[in-house]
Amino acid sequence: VHVVESGGGLVQPGGSLRLSCAVSGRLENHVIGWFLHAPGKEREAVTCIYDRDGSTYYAEAVKGRFTISRDNAKNTVYLQMNSLKPGDTADYYCAIGRGSRWNRPQEYSYWGQGTQVTVYP
Repeated sequence: VHVVESGGGLVQPGGSLRLSCAVSGRLENHVIGWFLHAPGKEREAVTCIYDRDGSTYYAEAVKGRFTISRDNAKNTVYLQMNSLKPGDTADYYCAIGRGSRWNRPQEYSYWGQGTQVTVYP
């Protein structure tokens, strides 16, 4: 299984970015999550989407601003980030797991290399 993120960049506060997570390999009954890792902080869960029913979950800090979606035909999951804030600055990682505790990094087995998002005034 391979996971490749893309779409990061520099953006001003209030701006938008769309991150992509391209997945290859055989997957069954999985969950795909996005995590962020800011300098000097622990890795944090942002959102996830479950394969079985498409259910999604979000961290409180991004509810109403970020949206996760998937295109099964392209084996790609997207993270639409709107109303970005300087506090959103981090490396963003896509990961694949099978557990129910979506916000725990330990539940995920496959990780991408990350894509950097910088929100600057």
